[in-house]
Amino acid sequence: MRSIWNGAISFGLVSIPIKLVNATENHSISFRQIHTADGGRIRYRKVCELEDKEVTAAEIGKGYEDADGSIIPITDEDLAALPLPTAKTIEIVAFVPAASIDPLQMDAAYYLSANGVPAAKPYTLLREALKRSQKVALAKFALRGRERLGMLRVVDDVIAMHGLLWPDEIRRPEGVAPETEVTVRDAELDLADALMETLGEVDMDSLQDDYRTAVESMIAAKVEGGGALPEAEPAERGGGKVIDLMAALESSVKAAQEARGEEAEGEAVARSGSGSVAEVTSIKGRKKTATKKTDSSRAPAKKTGAKASTGTSTKASTGTSTRAGAAKKAAPEKAAKKTAAKKTTKKTTRSTPKKRAS
Repeated sequence: MRSIWNGAISFGLVSIPIKLVNATENHSISFRQIHTADGGRIRYRKVCELEDKEVTAAEIGKGYEDADGSIIPITDEDLAALPLPTAKTIEIVAFVPAASIDPLQMDAAYYLSANGVPAAKPYTLLREALKRSQKVALAKFALRGRERLGMLRVVDDVIAMHGLLWPDEIRRPEGVAPETEVTVRDAELDLADALMETLGEVDMDSLQDDYRTAVESMIAAKVEGGGALPEAEPAERGGGKVIDLMAALESSVKAAQEARGEEAEGEAVARSGSGSVAEVTSIKGRKKTATKKTDSSRAPAKKTGAKASTGTSTKASTGTSTRAGAAKKAAPEKAAKKTAAKKTTKKTTRSTPKKRAS
């Protein structure tokens, strides 16, 4: 990769010669302006307004337009005379946690390459120090005529630098958030959580620019056949205004499950006649089950003992109840036998004649 800037990292009294390389590239398809009547290229010519004639690049300089519209000439010598200590140096000013950097400040990304064999040792030292501290370095550097703020971090085995916007370049989000008061119910959050969990994670390498692919296919078709591709049917989308947020969330969860080949886990919402939410069955049940499984795996001995004692008590209670039931069934039979024996004794007594006295 071609370097765009050569300089050094200033790390206390340590100086690390480096080369700056672009870490990103733009794959957008660019178009030229043409004259639609004959296809001729439209080009811009640099013309002096005072003389009304085209000028060459060597005759073009810089100027600052004042508030009254007057132009103040600025030469390269004027800019070179300004004190700019970071003109050829990436000066590290602090080491901070990565979470303290607002992603809104992120700008262009660069790779820092060690410039020469002597730079390998201090370069590796800084890289390993960043890894072990789990922090990022804040630095100041100059590029393309202006001083910038940067953040150094480790990517694989390379030190990368993200250009950062200055704090005063970040606009406050005033008037952006909804002005009306909105209440979000737990049932709606449960469905939103279910949708987020169903969508899950994605392999970043699998994502691609579908629009660019379509433009390339269209251009290829024009080159081969000279004609345009047939007009594609618009993608199906949900109709218009979303009236029922819960229904939209529920449909989204089902659609995501079907897209991933999962079965719907039952109705997520039971509604009353007025359309209000009565009950929501969400992923909480699955989370509780997962928690129980985790707990059982953490304390198998207690659970096993509990199960064993439960099994013993169950068997004991079962045996006791069985014996009690058998005793209850045997009781009427014994009573019937006793009654029958008494009746037989009475009959025998009555049938035996009394002996007369002699």
